[in-house]
Amino acid sequence: MNEVIDVLIVEDSASDAEMTIRALKKNNFDNRLFHAHDGIEALNFLFGQGEHSGRDQGKSIKLILLDLKMPRINGKEVLSKIREDARTRKIPVVMLTSSKEDSDIRECYDLGANGYAVKPVDLKKFQTTITQIGLFWLLVNEPPQ
Repeated sequence: MNEVIDVLIVEDSASDAEMTIRALKKNNFDNRLFHAHDGIEALNFLFGQGEHSGRDQGKSIKLILLDLKMPRINGKEVLSKIREDARTRKIPVVMLTSSKEDSDIRECYDLGANGYAVKPVDLKKFQTTITQIGLFWLLVNEPPQ
């Protein structure tokens, strides 16, 4: 598996993942994305383990959209593991979650999140949020080489 992935979506809700993918497609940000259904699949994908063993880790990911509340391994644990490893430390991670809890926001930033967005309930606002995130992180942001 040697594909280049620009966006890794880590989302356990099928409907939220589909809305995110649709919003990315609407803005032509969908040509290189991967949807991990939970934290374990995301970590396996990032580190080339389990079902993703052999994935070329030299291929750069431009953005991770990471849900907070997931079964098995939650978003905070995934974020912590991403930041602990030199191979993934500099990948921008935006928490995309329904939690507005100050403690969640604070802890995610303490763990190294680059952004924190609360999922709007309204479909149009959700699409706008994903568009804004995609525009900045995929077109405007200059990552380190």
